[in-house]
Amino acid sequence: MTRVLVVEDDPQLVRALVINLQARRYGVDAAPDGATALRLAAARQPDVVMLDLGLPDMDGVEVIKGLRGWTRVPILVLSARRGSDEKVAALDAGADDYVTKPFSMDELLARLRAAVRRTEETSLTTGTTLVETADFTIDLLAKRAVRNGRDVRLTPTEWHLLEILVTSPGRLITQTYLLQEVWGVSQSNKTNYLRVYMAQLRRKLEAEPAHPRYLITEPGMGYRFEG
Repeated sequence: MTRVLVVEDDPQLVRALVINLQARRYGVDAAPDGATALRLAAARQPDVVMLDLGLPDMDGVEVIKGLRGWTRVPILVLSARRGSDEKVAALDAGADDYVTKPFSMDELLARLRAAVRRTEETSLTTGTTLVETADFTIDLLAKRAVRNGRDVRLTPTEWHLLEILVTSPGRLITQTYLLQEVWGVSQSNKTNYLRVYMAQLRRKLEAEPAHPRYLITEPGMGYRFEG
């Protein structure tokens, strides 16, 4: 049974989440504040955490940081905060996805299933060196990209960017993280660098660069690789 830890201080929303999750055979624990959430996470070892950012005792970002100190459990943020800055802060702290309130229960459950699926796929492919799609193959060990049977020439910067994305399939990687990893902290505001290099990667790898299937932009936040 997949266990979900719901961290939310709105009793009505907690009740709705618990009923819907239990009806679909999820095990559910609920915490009304950050301190309880951290304690329950350590004791119950959930498979997924659903986390509201506006908690009574601490900001949800602090809970994310606390969890990321010892676990890679998927964290799905539920929040009424709509600004991209808040989303980026949560994602940079280690959240895996962000759902803005109000949300449909169907969308939330789909995001939950995707988070569980990504975790299962990651555990199965830990240590993998080959990423295969219908259009191209990436050999991480040989640092080689092949499309239509031919080697694709990638610059070191293009390769570094691609490697970060393909080793975290389905996960949104923020602009800030990519800029710091590839170009260094001093370039963390140079989002035009990312646009240029992502466009180059799409031209080299995507069948339709203008309508990418694999290298997806999340406007204002970052990029994700969909394998």
